[in-house]
Amino acid sequence: MRVAIVGISGAVGQELLRILCERNFPIDDLVLFGSARSAGRKYNFKGKDYEVRLLQHNDDFKGVDIAFTSAGAGTSKEFADTITKYGAVMIDNSSAFRMDADVPLVVPEINPEDALAPPRGIIANPNCTTIMMVVVLNPIEQLSHIRRVHVASYQSASGAGAAAMAELEQQYREMMIEGKVSTIDKFPHQLAYNVIPQIDRMTETDYTKEEMKMYHETRKIMHSDIRTSATCVRVSSLRSHSESVWLETESPLTVEEVRAAIASAPGCRLKDNPQRYIYPMPLESAGKDDIFVGRIRKDLAADNGITLWLTGDQIRKGAALNAVQIAEYLNVKNN
Repeated sequence: MRVAIVGISGAVGQELLRILCERNFPIDDLVLFGSARSAGRKYNFKGKDYEVRLLQHNDDFKGVDIAFTSAGAGTSKEFADTITKYGAVMIDNSSAFRMDADVPLVVPEINPEDALAPPRGIIANPNCTTIMMVVVLNPIEQLSHIRRVHVASYQSASGAGAAAMAELEQQYREMMIEGKVSTIDKFPHQLAYNVIPQIDRMTETDYTKEEMKMYHETRKIMHSDIRTSATCVRVSSLRSHSESVWLETESPLTVEEVRAAIASAPGCRLKDNPQRYIYPMPLESAGKDDIFVGRIRKDLAADNGITLWLTGDQIRKGAALNAVQIAEYLNVKNN
């Protein structure tokens, strides 16, 4: 199998490389692509150095079976035809194609069969916050249909990329040395010692694009009429996102039923003993594959309501791992 990674120098590109190695994905040849700034760099994979090629409109993708793309929506749109021209399946981590009717939007724990025979040779990786939430919602959906969800996300700096992580660290240094922040570039406001109740651009409804992604993507992945209302917040943690979720089902569910369903669900890890201060936190979910779930309880404001807390590494399951799991599913089904 010949595999390509587009956007290798970014946070997700680097995580893709690590996960492909960790999971021993069957690769006979690896091709790395990047911008003019990245071209010529070398990255090691399983003891061999690979040099980054400049991404261009040429025949470099001839013979490629799977291409992981994580270089932004603009790049994905511009190069999609070049990447898929000779039959490569493009697993795209950007927002470019997620809501296109002829592009499947896939979370392997929920709708893996949607990835088979994509009409345009493109499979979209959902938004990180959506992936994390639907992995947890799915086992509950099997108990009773979920009608609506309210969710507040607490998203770390890493969700905005490696440069944003570096900016947060720089802001803390500036606060310690100078007593004030002078570096504000990747976020609209200072993030250090702060939270910012905006992720992505505002729409005309005053919901952000990130919040609307959670609404639309959840329905597409789960093949459901579920309605989601989100408030997405950037917090000053470095890695891993968290979400506080309120959901309402058609039939009443007990806390014990929900706990049991999540405990046995693929991709979930139950950590729920709040009386003993045991619940998931982003520090422990960083670098892990599962979505950690706790604080499961009845919602006091809805008869059929359940509320819970989840946290997960959005660079792994929220991006790179989900993409690799899609590739693994295709590899099994096609061989």
